[in-house]
Amino acid sequence: MREVDVVGVRVEMPSSQPIVLLREVGGERYLPIWIGAAEASAIAFAQQGMEPPRPLTHDLFAETIRLLGHTLSQVRIVNLTDGVFEAVLVFDDKTEISARPSDSIALALRTGTPVFCTEEILAEAGIPVPDSEGGADEVEEEEEVERFREFLDQVTPEDFDKS
Repeated sequence: MREVDVVGVRVEMPSSQPIVLLREVGGERYLPIWIGAAEASAIAFAQQGMEPPRPLTHDLFAETIRLLGHTLSQVRIVNLTDGVFEAVLVFDDKTEISARPSDSIALALRTGTPVFCTEEILAEAGIPVPDSEGGADEVEEEEEVERFREFLDQVTPEDFDKS
């Protein structure tokens, strides 16, 4: 398993399909996962630290976990079949629950939980994007996001079809 960071949410054009972008920690591969609009909003809200006046589903689930005295210890992206990703929520008592990656990522961001992905999935669906050279961290991050935006403007789901 490789740890991944959530880079952000982007809308792929021309289909207007939201994508959550993950980046391999200590590596140069990115993992784009096509997601639904509601989950994209939930992820973006969590990344921006926005708190709605009433809890959204992911906020409710995070609070339920906390009030039941448990913690979410890991989110694992464990399977990719016919372009569909699968994830597992791993709790402090080793309980595992199957979930969609988008919901899992939204929950992980709300609970400060690390996200991991299998090496096999990164090898199959990961996209190498070279690191930028020189400059401050903030400038590098902005350049990295811009390079990926340019890439996303040209990529389609069919580009990941291995058949």
